[in-house]
Amino acid sequence: MKLTLWTYEGPPHVGAMRVATGMKGLHYVLHAPQGDTYADLLFTMIERRNHRPPVTYTTFQARDLGGDTANLFKDAARDAYNRFKPQAMIVGASCTAELIQDDPGGLAEALDLPCPVIPLDLPSYQRKENFGADETFHQIVRALAKPMPRTEEITCNILGATALGFRHRDDVAEVTKLLALMGIKVNVAAPLGSTPAEIARMGQAHFNVLLYPETGESAARYLERSCGQPWTKVVPIGVGATRDFLHEVAGITGLSPKVDESGLRLPWWSASVDSTYLTGKRVFIFGDATHVMAAARIAATEIGFEVVGMGCYNREFARPMRAAAKAYGLEALISDDYLDVEDAIAAAAPELILGTQQERHIGKRLGIPCAVISSPVHVQDFPARYSPQMGFEGANVIFDTWIHPLVMGLEEHLLTMFREDFEFHDEAGASHHGAKATARTEAPVETAEASGGDIFEQMTPEDAPQMAEAAVLEAVALHWLPEAERELKKIPFFVRGKAKRNTESYAADRGVVAISVETLYEAKAHYAR
Repeated sequence: MKLTLWTYEGPPHVGAMRVATGMKGLHYVLHAPQGDTYADLLFTMIERRNHRPPVTYTTFQARDLGGDTANLFKDAARDAYNRFKPQAMIVGASCTAELIQDDPGGLAEALDLPCPVIPLDLPSYQRKENFGADETFHQIVRALAKPMPRTEEITCNILGATALGFRHRDDVAEVTKLLALMGIKVNVAAPLGSTPAEIARMGQAHFNVLLYPETGESAARYLERSCGQPWTKVVPIGVGATRDFLHEVAGITGLSPKVDESGLRLPWWSASVDSTYLTGKRVFIFGDATHVMAAARIAATEIGFEVVGMGCYNREFARPMRAAAKAYGLEALISDDYLDVEDAIAAAAPELILGTQQERHIGKRLGIPCAVISSPVHVQDFPARYSPQMGFEGANVIFDTWIHPLVMGLEEHLLTMFREDFEFHDEAGASHHGAKATARTEAPVETAEASGGDIFEQMTPEDAPQMAEAAVLEAVALHWLPEAERELKKIPFFVRGKAKRNTESYAADRGVVAISVETLYEAKAHYAR
């Protein structure tokens, strides 16, 4: 744990809250100080839920630490059951409360409440949010799901979707439709949208579909051991992965993988003439491992981008991430430090970033367009419309989402190229407002003669040492001539920074102080070799 301005994952108890908030009939009693109630805002403000998370906080204060905080927890747990009457409860401690070692699980067991009470042991100072969600769901399944006879028709469970997940709501709906096309019904989708009673009958499904390994793999492995249910390994994000997923399900069930693909548009759109300018675009990908590995495959094989960097923030998936990066000739970046990520993106100089909300901010600082593909995300990435990432419709959504910033970037580049035109310069006003375009007069470039001759003729004796030093520094300072600056602005904005750095490096190596248009093109030819 460290102090930082930004974190990709919260502490484990936030992961437990994501599971509890996604479910119905489950209540979470969290032993936590008053300040830890901030997590409610993640769901009510960012995810725009119309109800608070089903969480009761003990909210002990500093003055309580000298007293009996254990009784505070027992009172909170008892009151929570009497008020909400849940089908089951989970109990645990936040990272702050973990330090006082009150043992919420043991305290809740002693209360002998008339519903299952599931204790959570989440090491707050060693693990993070996704682990918390995965372990919480795992413990709920261990406590409630039992082996039972299979359903007569082929059914499956869908595992891993939680509250505050990136497009989880729509992904579950899309995969459910996809499975229905194969003739498979969903027994239980959990934890998102499920109840403890429904989780208790998960054992009657024939197999499990794992959508998000970060938050559901432990439960899938447990159900395989305890209930004999196989689980899918392919995550259906992208056209190729969706087809592979259908064949994997067909191998488990014996059903045909052939489904209606008439609504799929990504393959033709990415191959069409209008999309040829996408080919070879350099892209840097960062986020959770599942979405990054899927995005790399789509970018390289389905749209035609060049993947120049990739990585993830969840260290539990470092090994598969490194293997995936190696296939593209890259070394994966495994880091939860956003400054490391920003440095890697700047060094790679991509034309597009695919990342989280943080990479959106990094892209703004570096002047590189960004599309969000992974949690953590902000409110704009919980759309009211249907917007899955999985299945064939998800592939269509991905195409639109990724191409939009490049199309807008192309428009911005064209406007920049013609910014000296009488119609498009900055003072001309917006054409769609009916503003009259006026020709812009160039501001004169001030010279020594225009400002009154040599600077040394205007200084006083007292100014001489300082003025002489300033003149020397100015004489040796690297600077761009006006014509070269105008030519630099014609370079696409998403590679302009790299072109500027390369040119300045080229000039400095050769002792050139004033960068001209000729210097710019000499540097371009040098680095092209």
